[in-house]
Amino acid sequence: MTMRSITVVICAYTEDRWERLCEAVASAGDGDVASRVLIVIDHNPELYARARHTWPAHQVVQNTHRQGLSGARNTALDLVEDEIVAFLDDDAAGADGWLEALVEPFAEPSVVATGGRAEPVWPGVRPASLPSELWWIVGCSFRGQPEGRDVRNVMGCNMAFRARELRAVGGFDESLGRVGTVPVGAEETDACIRLTRLRPGARIAFTPDAVVHHTVTLPRTRMRYLVARSFGEGVSKAALGRRLGPASALSTESAYVRRVLPRAVGRELLRPHRGGLVGAFAITTSTAAAAVGYLYGRATPAPRIRPALAVTP
Repeated sequence: MTMRSITVVICAYTEDRWERLCEAVASAGDGDVASRVLIVIDHNPELYARARHTWPAHQVVQNTHRQGLSGARNTALDLVEDEIVAFLDDDAAGADGWLEALVEPFAEPSVVATGGRAEPVWPGVRPASLPSELWWIVGCSFRGQPEGRDVRNVMGCNMAFRARELRAVGGFDESLGRVGTVPVGAEETDACIRLTRLRPGARIAFTPDAVVHHTVTLPRTRMRYLVARSFGEGVSKAALGRRLGPASALSTESAYVRRVLPRAVGRELLRPHRGGLVGAFAITTSTAAAAVGYLYGRATPAPRIRPALAVTP
């Protein structure tokens, strides 16, 4: 990419992640690709003041859209002047060469978005209740995910778009995505599908060399979060299906449920003395919770996740 053609956006909403936010900001500006760093604070005046004081060299703004991650990202999209806008989570840090690898596919004009890998940083030993097929629950790359050159959608913690193309489809749907700690999502999937529908031949590229290290907090390793996140995923995919049609919303997930998860359960059951029974139970529970969430989302015109399902960040 040309000099100053990339803006890296980091959206933050809580001071509880301050140390991780500092690591994210440091990694965003550390590399061979010249970039701007734009930090969007989601309706938290204290965090906004602290961030402005800490990073005078970076642009720090408040979310002027609807509260939540989608609104914060759209605030950034309003301000970005560069060709490429990259998004990094406030609890993720790019590895060496992360940004260079993430933007490299844009050398091909057909590429409108790119996404990389996210490796988990566990709070100790990985729990048996999170076999690698379930790492999507904690926002990380998982076994069985599509890893071809072209994919349907990217992962939100580590992605980049052509800013003009993303604006053309209206940015991120603010009725989707997280608000605080409520574990819903699918706004990235929605945006990617709309991008490829808008422009025939448009491609979403997967670039495995673009790696970020995504922090997993202790509350997110517990069964309560697994159930809440899986249920929220089901609700989100139901909402996506209403907008874009079930075939588009569930094309990747259908293959994952039919092929990947049964093999994973079988593998876990064959290793009962190494936490396999826990892993098999977790996979089954997650699948059931997602199915219930999907049915709930289909039956409810404008479903809302109860605040009780929110989990400490």
